[in-house]
Amino acid sequence: MSIVTFGSVTWDVAAVASRLPKPGETLLGSGYAQGLGGKGANQAAAAARLGAGSHFFGRIGQDPFGKSVKSAFGAFGLDPSGLAEDPEAATALGVILIGQDGENAIIQAPGANRTVSAADVTRALPAIAKAKAVLLQLEVPLEATLAAARAARQAGAWVILDPAPAPQDSLPGSIFMAMDILTPNEIEAETYAGFRPMDAESGQAAAQRLVDLGAPTAIVTMGAAGCAWASDTAPSGYLPAFPVDAIDTVAAGDCFNAALAVALAEGKPLKPAIHFASAAGALATTAVGAAAAAPGRDAVEGVVGNEVR
Repeated sequence: MSIVTFGSVTWDVAAVASRLPKPGETLLGSGYAQGLGGKGANQAAAAARLGAGSHFFGRIGQDPFGKSVKSAFGAFGLDPSGLAEDPEAATALGVILIGQDGENAIIQAPGANRTVSAADVTRALPAIAKAKAVLLQLEVPLEATLAAARAARQAGAWVILDPAPAPQDSLPGSIFMAMDILTPNEIEAETYAGFRPMDAESGQAAAQRLVDLGAPTAIVTMGAAGCAWASDTAPSGYLPAFPVDAIDTVAAGDCFNAALAVALAEGKPLKPAIHFASAAGALATTAVGAAAAAPGRDAVEGVVGNEVR
């Protein structure tokens, strides 16, 4: 069972403090960590940890951070051959600030992610042709993302888009229609739906709004408030968050998307797949890091129990 992720990869440096700093303020932190990041690489690593045949396609620079990315790929069991080395752009860098409540603020210097193009889709075509699901994000140029979506649709794979980071201007419905599933968080849903979902009722309303705009299925993740979904082919619904002691919410959404792709690729219906994904996203918040926080299959199934079987 093969999952392809097309998109972004960064090298992340994360600093932890008692809280996030105010503008202009300097805080003494309690520690820092560095490792593999970027929504695309996080999703690929999470899919691998869940037991999928996970393949990633994107770009890095010919620099020390790029070498670190390649090394990290090996540690996650990912084939680094999908990483094209850009001779002019630097490897993307993520700078992450984390408060003790687990909330975070992130600045990404996109580097080589900005140079991802249709040529990278061409490199990915043999893997996409065998994939059960293809994971996409908006951290690389939209034209390349759409080209990957078209290739995935032609191959009959699930096409799942995390529409983040949300652009200043909302995406047109034609882009929503190019995907099978949209998975915004509450902040991104506000951009696209026009209001911020905060509970079961508003979450379902936001998901339905995205379906009305053209998305076949929309799943809105709301952190501790759970997730809600709507679809033109399945009943809508809401799931409370799994109770965990969250310490770092970085990459929780990426783990959600990866687990959703794995569950759907295995043939699970939408609702059980969302339960499985929610458990993975919740567990990701109990560890510090981006890709490093991705949980294993046994841990996810232990949380969600028989609901995914």
